[in-house]
Amino acid sequence: MCGKRYLLCMVIVAVLSSVITGIIILSFGIYYIDKAMPSLPAPEPMSLVLNESSSEEVIVTNVFNNVKDSVVHITSTKLERDFFMRLKQVEGIGSGVIITSDGYILTNDHVVVDADRITVTLPNGDVVKAKLIGTDPSTDIAVIKIDVLYPLRPARLGDSSKVRPGQMAIAVGNPYGFDNTVTTGVVSAVNRTLMARNNYRINGIIQTDAAVNPGNSGGPLLNSRGEVVGINSAIFSLTGGFQGIGFAIPINTAKEVADQLIKKGTVTRPWLGITGMDLTPDFAKAQNLSIEEGVLLVDVVEGGPADKAGLRGTKRLGRHDEYDFSLEQLGDIIIEMDGEKVETIDEVVDIILKHKVNDRIVIRYIRNGEERVTEVTLGERPHT
Repeated sequence: MCGKRYLLCMVIVAVLSSVITGIIILSFGIYYIDKAMPSLPAPEPMSLVLNESSSEEVIVTNVFNNVKDSVVHITSTKLERDFFMRLKQVEGIGSGVIITSDGYILTNDHVVVDADRITVTLPNGDVVKAKLIGTDPSTDIAVIKIDVLYPLRPARLGDSSKVRPGQMAIAVGNPYGFDNTVTTGVVSAVNRTLMARNNYRINGIIQTDAAVNPGNSGGPLLNSRGEVVGINSAIFSLTGGFQGIGFAIPINTAKEVADQLIKKGTVTRPWLGITGMDLTPDFAKAQNLSIEEGVLLVDVVEGGPADKAGLRGTKRLGRHDEYDFSLEQLGDIIIEMDGEKVETIDEVVDIILKHKVNDRIVIRYIRNGEERVTEVTLGERPHT
């Protein structure tokens, strides 16, 4: 069913996954804008001429016909032990998108993670064993490979940076095992954020009301031109079933990750080697700080880039909680990176991700009320 409604939820539930999938937790924010708008003259009446060939029915039919041979059914199998320590076989299902004619397929990490065996059912009914090329839990993207004696039809990949709210959204996949299911809706919002199963932030998430359910994971979200703009990954739900809010990994992110996975089987990202927290007025007051904005370094990884640059974290005294600020040593407070003012740990992460491994970043920070500057050489983020 093509639902175009919005439901108010207070419970976060993810993911479109199988029984062996990981959980992706939705992280979101609501921003209110109160800005006075100038008075504008009433617009002139506009005539709208509809061409029958541009009707939604024709568009969806054409898009589906063009992509149906590029969407596959993925079955992942894993051996687990039950309560009595007996081995049992657990199966999960998902979807995938063919991205090359020689058999590379894009899907979700949580569809194939820890699988002992992966099989792909092609649109023509052939069932083929797949090889795992690589997974990236930080973006919930994975690439698998199949070998067949005939060329496959790759999907046409679009540009997710051009996606705008209100545009048509078409999802194709295998919900609950029902192959080649197509649902439609609109792009409800862009630039949402998901937290991956390793607590890594996935930015640029596309929100849609096109119905997606377990089994749709790894399948394409398409625009009206038949271009893949996202990989369906998660839902916001009270029941575990679709309730009008679905989320897709932007295809630009998926393409970048897939390219690295195909070339070297892993994804390389820059790393600072810190954990931090946003400075708050209450915390600043409790510590008698002269500033109220910045990122307090909580932990600095020994031997990591930040440690080598002389930055230090926070040392605590005994038990502490949100209201107990008893500290032996207050960590450094980052106020600027690479010439950009920073107030949140998310901004720190975003700046780091704009760079490459071995790039140098100038960091301005506060220690014991004194402003200092250091230069950090970014390392490679450890794989988890």
